[in-house]
Amino acid sequence: MLEAVLRRKSFTAAAGELGVTQAAVSRQIALLEDELGVPMFIRKHRAIEPTAACEALGASLAQSFVNIVETIDAIKQSAKDVVTIGATVAFSSFWLLPRLADFRSQNPGIQIRVVSQDNRINLDDGDIDIAIRYGVPPFSDGVAIASRDDELMLVCSPEYLKRRGPGPLAATDELIETDVEDRSWLSWSHWLSNSDLRFEIRPSLRFNHYTETIFAARGGQGLALGWGLLVQTFLDDGTLVPFDETRLPSGARYNVVLPTKSRRTLAIDRAMAWLTAALHA
Repeated sequence: MLEAVLRRKSFTAAAGELGVTQAAVSRQIALLEDELGVPMFIRKHRAIEPTAACEALGASLAQSFVNIVETIDAIKQSAKDVVTIGATVAFSSFWLLPRLADFRSQNPGIQIRVVSQDNRINLDDGDIDIAIRYGVPPFSDGVAIASRDDELMLVCSPEYLKRRGPGPLAATDELIETDVEDRSWLSWSHWLSNSDLRFEIRPSLRFNHYTETIFAARGGQGLALGWGLLVQTFLDDGTLVPFDETRLPSGARYNVVLPTKSRRTLAIDRAMAWLTAALHA
């Protein structure tokens, strides 16, 4: 109210702007003067003149209002920020993309940009706000704020399993291999080394992307190593089934990672919280 009187230089004009009576404005100013023990205005005939104390308080109020407006604008703007999430092609395709609709429905003002690549994402470049990285922390370029273990299993289509018939894994099985540079993604040789089976590995199909490996397995073309978190959607819809009951710890984890030199906005914080909750759901 004081700010309006100062700006309009009139109790009556300030009252009209605020939608109250002139008497109400006068009463509030009088109460403020009683509280502070100093006059705010010198009353003249049909005019008022602010005192030095009034001008000082008014300047402080005006700056406070500016700060409030700027803070509100910053909050609104940060809610519309583009949040860039980096992950492997498989994680983006099989886990992240099916769940993004949930995040977007909860945060309609936030734009999401997904960067998918199987080569290790360098967080020092500043292009990625949040990464989902498979491995064992700590990481030199980021801080893991959430992690989840996983396990491997053998998976195939129901048709392949029916056609093959029962029995343990054998050299005659059609094995689908993924050739990747990052050997934290285990291969068939790692699987066999952790079992009692001993035979020469001869994959009938090889791909350089895990997504292709899984699509081939869903198409009935053989057996694939299934990372539980990634193939769960296909186990749920029945396009993949476990080959047997064998499970092998993956030895690494999926980590929600923030760059060491990360920018922080409300949008990034919301995306980070959602990813953490979804990873542990």
